[in-house]
Amino acid sequence: MEYGRRPLLRVRGRSVAWLLPLLLLAGVVLADFATGERLRMISWIVLVPGISSAICGAWTTAGYGLLAVATYVLVDSAWPEQYQAGLGDFILVAVGGALATLAAAVRVRRERQVVHIRDIADTTRRTVLRPLPPDWAGLEQAGVYLAADVEARVGGDFYDIQPSPHGTRVLVGDVQGKGLGAVEAAAALLGTFREAGYHEKDLATVAERLEIRMLRHRSHTVALGGADGDRFATAVLIAFPGDAPQTLEMVNFGHEPPLAVGPRGVRELPSGEGLPLGCADLAGDRMPPVRRVPLATDETLLLVTDGVTEARDGPGEFYDLTREVARAVRADPRRAAPHRLVRRVRDGVLRHSGGRLADDTTIFAVRRLPGGGGPPGDLEQGCLRY
Repeated sequence: MEYGRRPLLRVRGRSVAWLLPLLLLAGVVLADFATGERLRMISWIVLVPGISSAICGAWTTAGYGLLAVATYVLVDSAWPEQYQAGLGDFILVAVGGALATLAAAVRVRRERQVVHIRDIADTTRRTVLRPLPPDWAGLEQAGVYLAADVEARVGGDFYDIQPSPHGTRVLVGDVQGKGLGAVEAAAALLGTFREAGYHEKDLATVAERLEIRMLRHRSHTVALGGADGDRFATAVLIAFPGDAPQTLEMVNFGHEPPLAVGPRGVRELPSGEGLPLGCADLAGDRMPPVRRVPLATDETLLLVTDGVTEARDGPGEFYDLTREVARAVRADPRRAAPHRLVRRVRDGVLRHSGGRLADDTTIFAVRRLPGGGGPPGDLEQGCLRY
């Protein structure tokens, strides 16, 4: 298949799109003989390279252009001279084939550019939202990111898990705004989280490092002439201490409160009074407190961005996350598993909004693995010792 051709009309993995122009050519020839001398149809053969330019490559279209000219000459010459279409229609078919070839070349080049841009966007997404194993750092996890723009590949939502010698840390957040500026801010925060989350013992210190990083990122972009002087990010920073299997630590930077989902139902964890990252100066540089919250080993922690809670249906009603999750778990307690829970919320949001998302949407769920499964941080230290 020629590079950039759209995968239309595939049979057993191979494209048969080239058959459409060929069938059209045969149809025009048959129609020309069937209608007789009073209605000559052969000039319609100019549509053959035109159709090819939309679904085939440039070389295939050029071939159909030449085939259309040759077929025109042969078919038109088969008629008596007084019934021949003549030179004018010949020029039409020849010029139509040349223009169709040019159009196909432009289309293929454009498709190559789009593929290249999408590759860059996918690489950026893998850098910002790095792939995570289903079982990682003592946690079973599942996550999904839905872009509000169907052509987008990455936005300002972010999440990650960082194992460390001090326990496993989780970060989920949403940068205010859209576009590359939001992506850059998300990448900056995740980079800081991955380093501070591993090295710092106290979760409060990790939270402080994130706040400082947001302020530094803003000042840097403003110095470069950007308009990100007031950009902020909501986030939830969570730690699963290795020595407290029934407890987690949490710092909430103005984000949607997490839900604890288990066989006994759904409960909302404290939201706290923290301001978003980048806004600590509004509270006299006071950081949100670190809260210790009970979490049973069979409970799943569900974290979402406001794309979920602000999803609306046709009449404008918001998606009720807590109610829908509680109803699903009552019907089947196995839906509390991270991968089932994420899939259920994703399908529910898309169904509620009719597939029309007003904002980027992230759904992330984690649950402790049976037996703890200790974080890989100890293994990393062991490798360093060797």
